[in-house]
Amino acid sequence: MRIKALPVILFSLIAGCNSIIHNQNTSLKMETLKKDNPVYSNTDTNKITISEDEWKKILPKDVYDIARQKGTEHAFTGKYWDIFDTGTYYCAACGNPLFKSNAKFESSCGWPSFFEPITKGSIIYAADNTYGMKRTEVMCGRCKAHLGHVFEDGPPPIGLRYCINSVILDFEKAKDAEKRFNEDSSKE
Repeated sequence: MRIKALPVILFSLIAGCNSIIHNQNTSLKMETLKKDNPVYSNTDTNKITISEDEWKKILPKDVYDIARQKGTEHAFTGKYWDIFDTGTYYCAACGNPLFKSNAKFESSCGWPSFFEPITKGSIIYAADNTYGMKRTEVMCGRCKAHLGHVFEDGPPPIGLRYCINSVILDFEKAKDAEKRFNEDSSKE
């Protein structure tokens, strides 16, 4: 019995290590991309209107496919679907603040789910009747990147579930934000 369980345990350990490595690589990749993206800002609220060719140059392929081509990632594969750290979620295309972690909840749908955005203006909405479904698409209020969809099956009292692709989210832990703020303040 114990010998048969060994492959399952080894697979679990390897999968866990690969997940940690993937998350570290993704974080490094996002930091590099932020520096190479001239529109990325967590504080600028100006609307962004650049060409699709320009978006294609500054966004990695996976982010471009979701943000500009309205793609979706497979359920239970995104980096944030099961993460519940304290912090803020931003648009990976432009840095616009989208959701606070205290609005995130476990919906078991396989994508990060939130019951409300940070502000009314951080998200814009559009009817989506593709694939024979009647849905409401949600996009970044600053750059109009496709984020996912909102459904009316969320928790009370609001009753909404913003079902968002992890690929289009950037996350900053609250402690990291506080550390960055303190470092920036000491430079002044």
